[in-house]
Amino acid sequence: MKKLNVAVILAAGRGERSGFEQPKQLMKLAGRPIIEHTIAAFQNTKAIDEILVVTSKDCISKIEELVATQRFDKVKGVILGGSERYESSVSAIEAYESRSRTCKIRLIFHDAVRPLANERTINDVVEALENYNAVDVAVPTTDTIISVNPISNTIDFIPERSKLRNGQTPQGFAFETIKAAYYDALRDPNFKTTDDCGVVLKYLPDEKIYVVSGENDNIKLTYREDLHMLDKLLQLRARKNSRDIDTKSFASLKNKVMVIFGGTSGIGAEMAKIAEAHQAHVIVASRRTGTEISDIDSIKKLLSEVYDQYQRIDYVVNAAGILSKQPLVNMAYAEVMEAIHINYIGAVNVAIASFEYLRQSRGQLLNFTSSSYTYGRAYYSLYSSSKAAVVNLTQALAEEWHSEDIRVNCINPERTDTPMRRQAFGREPANTLLTAEAVASQSLSVLIGGNTGQIFDIRRL
Repeated sequence: MKKLNVAVILAAGRGERSGFEQPKQLMKLAGRPIIEHTIAAFQNTKAIDEILVVTSKDCISKIEELVATQRFDKVKGVILGGSERYESSVSAIEAYESRSRTCKIRLIFHDAVRPLANERTINDVVEALENYNAVDVAVPTTDTIISVNPISNTIDFIPERSKLRNGQTPQGFAFETIKAAYYDALRDPNFKTTDDCGVVLKYLPDEKIYVVSGENDNIKLTYREDLHMLDKLLQLRARKNSRDIDTKSFASLKNKVMVIFGGTSGIGAEMAKIAEAHQAHVIVASRRTGTEISDIDSIKKLLSEVYDQYQRIDYVVNAAGILSKQPLVNMAYAEVMEAIHINYIGAVNVAIASFEYLRQSRGQLLNFTSSSYTYGRAYYSLYSSSKAAVVNLTQALAEEWHSEDIRVNCINPERTDTPMRRQAFGREPANTLLTAEAVASQSLSVLIGGNTGQIFDIRRL
């Protein structure tokens, strides 16, 4: 009998009790709805054959549109669940009832608002289902768990921590097992909502539930604070992925058209060198080549010329910037305006002028920030504040342009040996700086990746 591994994405929650203005699964993380990240994790896992999304009437049309636009071809249905979690699980069981007669179905239930499930965990669940009919995912509990008397509000028991785990999803089941568990549960007038493994544990007590090791970053979006944590965890994962990409992947740059503003020196020049070595068509632009980033007409003219020559523009990189290291009040007003126009207005100009070309190619805009964006630094207040603005611009545009399938990311390199830095800081020990080539290589790996709305921190190893 054919085996069918079905990921069931439970996405019927509203998030009202947590103070979200819309269902949590539609909240944006790195420019994309939470549920898009979640579906992508299962879409990209070979062990998963099909995906079923169970949602609410408030979300169903938006999720159907997302599935279509993002080409999630493993999604075979988007159906309605219920107000309680268990009702959504039952809805999925009913959806596969008829097919269970001809296929050996395994249902892998996952919370839509756990967007960081990884391929290793999913594969381990599927593999464990070869020997068990029920599989959970959990991580060791790090805090001491206490049991409290509800009347006196005093501790009455402290369980042994070595045996405790924090449960996660996905949770996997043989179809007949989870169906039987819910059949008994729904006949119980005292049935209380729990997760799917809890239903099996209570109503099929003889069924062993195997526990797969989870990941600490596979957290669930419950409160607003979790959204910030998820964003940082996603950044860390993206940073690791960009660092681990084999340079053989740069072969995908062949015949791509890349425009690099600020590409005649520093990181931009190194990006151009590497991309050209992999047969990309690279056009560098700066004041030296006659393009003024503070003048949007100058940018539009260049991009139009590039498009006329190649009939497409795949990537636009804004690596242009100036750093004047001196107190703000000591700067001439012309210097102030120059710094603002190049470092921030320039980024806005590049974004506006690039939009139509990137929409056509479904390409990417890549900006550059600095570690100084997280905290205003004395003596280069304009530089650090403009770099903070570029980060916010990147995140905002990633959301605005998501429906157009344009990716927008930002590179945040640690101190890097470039002509601009040498001019501002003089000679520094080489072992304390990144090389422009190393930053350029990781920046190109971001261009060929699938992320959007991310700030990629690049650090010395």
